Amino acid sequence: MLHKSLIFCAALLVSMTAAADDWLRSIPEFELSDQRGEVHSLDAYADKDFIVFYVQGVGCPIARIALPNYREVRDEYASRNIEFLMFNSNIQDDLRRIKKESDEFGIDFPIMKDTGQVLAKALGVERTAEVFIVNPKTKEVLFRGPINDQLGYETQKNSASKHYLKDALNTVMAGGTVDMDNIPDSKGCLVAMFDT
Repeated sequence: MLHKSLIFCAALLVSMTAAADDWLRSIPEFELSDQRGEVHSLDAYADKDFIVFYVQGVGCPIARIALPNYREVRDEYASRNIEFLMFNSNIQDDLRRIKKESDEFGIDFPIMKDTGQVLAKALGVERTAEVFIVNPKTKEVLFRGPINDQLGYETQKNSASKHYLKDALNTVMAGGTVDMDNIPDSKGCLVAMFDT
C-alpha cells in the first residue's frame, strides 16, 4: 500500500511540475502592428534585457483602471533596459477601435493588435490586465500575473500592498527566478478567442 502511495505522490509531483512549466511558456516570434501604424517584432527588441507585455482590451474597466499602475512601473524602470508594450487579442477589437480607446484614455504605450491571436494562444492568455515578463533573447516567459493587488472583481483598494510586477522585475534583473506559487491569478475581462 505504501508503495502505491509513493507512486501516486511521485506522479502527482510530476504532474504539478508539468503544470507549473506550462504556466510559464515561451513567446513566439511575431510581427504585429500597433494603433499608430508601427510594426513590432520580437527580434526588434533583442537588445533589451526584458520586455513587459500588458494584455489590453477595448472597453474593459479593469484594464483601464490598471493602466496608471502599469505606467507607474514603466516610469520607475525607465533607466533600465526594459521595453513596456501592450497587446490586444480580442476578436472584436480592430486597430481603429484600439486607437480610439488609446486616444480617449491617453494610453501612451504601443498597443499591438494580436492578429490571429498568436500571442494569446502561445501565452495562454485568458484575461486582460495580465502582465508578462519575457526575455527576448531566449523567448522565455519569466513571470505572468497581475501588476499588484489593488484591483479585484468589484473591489478596489486605495493603494496596493503587494507589487507583483515590480518584485518580479527586481528578481529577474538580479538573475533570480520568480516563485510563481506566490502569484495570484490576474483579475480582468475575459479575452474573446476564436474557436480552436
